[in-house]
Formats: sequence, structure tokens, C-alpha cells
Amino acid sequence: MTVIEIDHLVKRFGAFRAVDGLSLSVQAGEVFGLLGSNGAGKTTAIRIMCGLLHPTSGTARVLGFDVARQPEEVKRRIGYMTQRFSLYDDLTVLQNIRFFGGIYGLSGESLRERATWAVDTSGLSGKEHLLTRSLPGGWKQRLGLACAILHAPRVVFLDEPTGGVDPVARRRFWQLIDTMAGEGVTLIVTTHYLDEAERCDRVALMHAGRLVALGTVSELKDVFAGRILLEVTCPRFLEAQARLEKEDWVLEVSVFGARLHVVVEDETDGRRRIESVLAADGNVPATVDRIVPSLEDVFIHCIEAQQAPVATAP
Repeated sequence: MTVIEIDHLVKRFGAFRAVDGLSLSVQAGEVFGLLGSNGAGKTTAIRIMCGLLHPTSGTARVLGFDVARQPEEVKRRIGYMTQRFSLYDDLTVLQNIRFFGGIYGLSGESLRERATWAVDTSGLSGKEHLLTRSLPGGWKQRLGLACAILHAPRVVFLDEPTGGVDPVARRRFWQLIDTMAGEGVTLIVTTHYLDEAERCDRVALMHAGRLVALGTVSELKDVFAGRILLEVTCPRFLEAQARLEKEDWVLEVSVFGARLHVVVEDETDGRRRIESVLAADGNVPATVDRIVPSLEDVFIHCIEAQQAPVATAP
């Protein structure tokens, strides 16, 4: 069942288009990733879907409700964890849980049961009376997630939920996400971390407010089908990048740390040509190895394709 449907969504702030013609749909029980750099429009899109921002044009429906005409109906039925930690530092763990439970309309035995569940889920048993400000970042994030889903929403929006937490805390947080998805909850997650995006059922790549790619991770990597990705190391890699970009047999060149990722049509011929160019420039010692494309390769490819000049007929 489709739980989120967006059609040609636009959000302008003055002359700036934060979201520019976004169209996509999300199915029940999916872990759906929104991936993009800062300013790509991910948070704006999330806030529109949560009924917190009014779209300039286009439509967005969540659980059958129009976010522009029925925002309160949407808000009552979703969970939303903001990009920045949004609980109250001067309240204890249990006080925060009870406060948010009251906001969601829980009371009496129902609130007590969900509060117990939230403490267990966030791994904070025995720490209910600690001030929230005293918690490590990973614990705060888990508590924030537990508070966002106290009312058992069918759709949960998580806006960069693991930013600033350590790898162990990130892993534990994603275990909670996987558990909820297994229970049929739909989760929309924005992230900068490509390893997290690999864990999503489907990923939407956004750039400059636009959708530049959409599909499963394996489907997105199909962009390299029939082409070869070579990883190149050499002493002057930026010089090598500029040199290889001039070659018509090189399809793409991108910098990854101190290495280059070079896309060519044939492995043997590409390797030979790259080694020849580097040797002629004295840019040695060098290595050229074939690698499997990563999601980062896909992301860079899609962005560069968007930024490439469009050829026009004379």
C-alpha cells in the first residue's frame, strides 16, 4: 500500500527553490532513504511531508491526507525526529517521555505502558531519573526516537538521526529502525552516511532540490552496467585528474580522498592507457585496480550528470 505520494512538489523561499518538482512514492513497511549533500532539499521535503511547511505548488499526501489541506490529520498519525536533538535537557528521561506522551494524547495505563516500552526500547532501564543533559549523544538519539514513536505511528520521519554520534551508537540506532520496519512501520530517513543509505530498501538521491536518482541500491549501481570503474593511486593525483579529464576514452574521473575513480569502457585498454599517461607525465609510482562501484560513486555520477552542460543544436 502506498502511504506517501508526492507529485511535482515545489517549495520556494523567495527566488530560491529548496524543493524543485519532487515526485516519488513510498510503500508501507519501507525504510526509504533521502540522500543528499547540505542544501539538497531533504529537510525541507521532510517538513512538508510532516505538515510543518506549506508547499508552494504540487501535492503531497501522507496516509491519504493532503499535507496542505489537512496538516493536523497528518501530524496526529506520524512520528517525527528532528535533525537537532529536540527533547528537554532539564527534564529527566522519564519526564521527557511522559511529556511527549501527553502531547500525543496518551494518559493513564496507556501512558504508563508506553513509557515502560520507551525506556526499554532506548536501553535506558535504570536511568529513568537522570537528567537528559547527562546522557551520551547516542543515548539521547535513542530516547528521541522512542519519544517520537510513543503513540505507535504507522509512518516515522527521521531527519539525520545519527548525526554526531559514534559508530557503535549508530549501529544500535539502526537496529531499532530495522526492528520497527519488521513490525510494518514505514520509515523515511535522511542521512549523509552512505553506509546507512545502503541499509535502506530504496534510496532517493537529491541535488539542488531535485530528484536525480531513485531505486534500490543495486538498481542505482546499474548506472555503471557495461562500464568499468578503476581506482588509481599516484603521487600527484589532482594533476592526474586534470590530465585524464582531457582524454576522450575516459568517461568520468572523480577524486576519492587521495585516489581517483576512473570510468572506462574496457578494463585492459583503460588500465594500459592510464598507466601510459601517468608514466609519460612522470606521475609514478602508480597503481590501477578495478573496483566495485559504491553508492558514493553513483551519487557523484548523478550530480555530475545534472551539472553537465546540455548540448544544443546549432
